[in-house]
Amino acid sequence: MYLHDLGLICALGSSKAEVLGNWLAGRVSQAAPPTTLNTRVPAISVTADLPVIPDDLQRYNCRNNRLLLAALRQIIPAVDSAIARYGRQRIGLVLGTSTSGIAEGESAVGRMLASGQLPAEYHYKQQELGGASEFLVHYLDIQGPAYTVSTTCSSSANALASARRLLRLNLCDAVVVGGADALCRTTLQGFLALAALSSTTCNSFSKNRDGTVIGEGAALFLMTREPAPIALLGVGASADAYHISAPRPDGSCARAAMQSALQDAGLTAEQVDYINLHGTATLQNDAMESRAVAALFGPGTPCGSSKSATGHCLGAAGAIEAGLCWLLLSELNSESHLPPHLWDGEADPELPPLGFVTLDKRQSKRLQYCLSNSFSFGGNNVSLLIGRC
Repeated sequence: MYLHDLGLICALGSSKAEVLGNWLAGRVSQAAPPTTLNTRVPAISVTADLPVIPDDLQRYNCRNNRLLLAALRQIIPAVDSAIARYGRQRIGLVLGTSTSGIAEGESAVGRMLASGQLPAEYHYKQQELGGASEFLVHYLDIQGPAYTVSTTCSSSANALASARRLLRLNLCDAVVVGGADALCRTTLQGFLALAALSSTTCNSFSKNRDGTVIGEGAALFLMTREPAPIALLGVGASADAYHISAPRPDGSCARAAMQSALQDAGLTAEQVDYINLHGTATLQNDAMESRAVAALFGPGTPCGSSKSATGHCLGAAGAIEAGLCWLLLSELNSESHLPPHLWDGEADPELPPLGFVTLDKRQSKRLQYCLSNSFSFGGNNVSLLIGRC
């Protein structure tokens, strides 16, 4: 299915050109305790100004939905055109999130404990997982199928797969699809309790890696059956159910997801020009993913993790990183530059070598196909194959 337009906001910027430029230039985002949260846990925040939720939709007013609105505004012309062409009843919406407006819920509970009552401006729909989809449905006034997917770190990658199914089943003619996650104390303290956080940066695949850094952001696509220059060509998914938070060490199920995406797209591993690795910089995930990628692609395919630049955006990561691949294939990257894999350069001798991109690496031919990996808790693995048409 075709990906007609992209709206994207993350630590790299709040427009397509800004995000791509900073990513290709090798910008590393610095982690610091979020100023809006009562926590000392470092994270990577979005610093851009966010739009205000309309007065008639204040029950959905949370940072997560403001991130979604920032992404949506970038593709409003394309969405409006689809509504005019197909009708509101034929426009669907699928989102992925793992936090929704939990930060607003945390704040409300804190104030209730102090004063004895919830603040007047608090509404449960701010933090309900389905509230994100409800908000955009009301904002756009669309009437097609609409729902939220929450499978932790693969949520919005699964949302893209779900949107494609809706179109293939002819349940709608266009789908607004993507995801968002905003920082909250529940997530930050949870990852801290798992001993999965770094206090500095995502040093993915290094022998010195010491954990991930949580980020936030949103990405939205308009997906239809009508031809466009870039498409979602293949989807692969697997569920290893090995452990509630640890991946299967041998990477076999992650490899199965990547292999399924290739088969779905009718491509071979040799045809992939770039792999956006899940690359969380945690000990177990990087080890598993490197084994899976090496077994399927070998050491020659250019690859890297974008999480040193964006942070790990959890439920939004799949859509944001698919969006980064979309940008690489777009006319904004007409010279086919590749983004550098940002780390300390000290390879882990326990892991097979991969084709990490360096800052001065340039592709000699036009980029055609990119693979994006999202591997989440519980072994919920999704690989997306995005290509030029």
